Amino acid sequence: MQGITFHGSKEGKVVKSSLTREKLEPDEVLVQVTHSGLCGTDLHYLNQDIALGHEAVGIVKAVGTSCTLLKEGDRVGWGYEHKACGVCPQCLSGSDRYCPEAKMYGQSDFDQGSFSDIGVWKERWLFRVPDGLPSEYAGPLMCGGATVFTPLIEYCRPIDRVGIVGIGGLGHLAIQFAAKMGCDVVAFSGTDSKKEEALSLGANEFYATKGVEDFSKLGVSKPIDRLIITTSSLVDLGQYYPILAQEATIMPLTVSEAQLTAPHQLTIIRGIKIVGTILATRYIQNKMLEFADRNNVRPMIEKFPMSEEGINEAIQKLKDGKIRYRGVLSWDY
Repeated sequence: MQGITFHGSKEGKVVKSSLTREKLEPDEVLVQVTHSGLCGTDLHYLNQDIALGHEAVGIVKAVGTSCTLLKEGDRVGWGYEHKACGVCPQCLSGSDRYCPEAKMYGQSDFDQGSFSDIGVWKERWLFRVPDGLPSEYAGPLMCGGATVFTPLIEYCRPIDRVGIVGIGGLGHLAIQFAAKMGCDVVAFSGTDSKKEEALSLGANEFYATKGVEDFSKLGVSKPIDRLIITTSSLVDLGQYYPILAQEATIMPLTVSEAQLTAPHQLTIIRGIKIVGTILATRYIQNKMLEFADRNNVRPMIEKFPMSEEGINEAIQKLKDGKIRYRGVLSWDY
């Protein structure tokens, strides 16, 4: 088995490469990739000689001898996590995304990614795509959708006012999921430029925060019970405290090595909870795809060809902050 992949390079440009496998292991599946989402996390690996991409959708072309869940012709996808040990406390309790031995994108399986025409993965880490969910929309859900769906399922209720900070690749999906779950969705963005889109996606209220030092003056109608941070850089959590409900929960999803800071005393006396959350378990990943299909949750996408030129164009546009809101690569474009 031989296929095409696209790698990062020292110069930060995507270059064409190849993937070779002599055979399928009994528990492995060969997937012909048709589409891939482009995620902000991919930018972190542009200067490394590894296969890029982790939001794949494709067609099963062959299965190993011990595979029982999938068959040739099935449409499947994969995301950020590729494998877990299965025996640690996290795996045994259903939290395999926190497995200390988990194999993640950018940390293992360096020779294959979703910027490719084939993938060879463990059957249990592939996810069947519902028939009603087009592949070009399913791709960005494999990581972006899972990332926002998990905290909504774990920490939010239909009776909650849920604030979404940042209306981009993650935020526009979080608004849709939260609204379809019945939450009272409140969107926050720097300017009014995305107001109409946020409201059309399901937000009931919108507030522009740029230049506002005291958020108590934003005019937020009622306190926020749950706050999901989806911005590309860290925000000052303390600014949001005046509009949070007592015992509110904050879920920061921003990828950053910087220090997270919050008002210490107010956090304690108001019972504010700040919780970490990543990705989705395999169970929730499947349920997220089913929910998106059933409730017509669709990422807003821009399409690019799966080629050196197409991928580099998409990456530059993502760097410039000009994609609304998820880039999708395909061999069909």
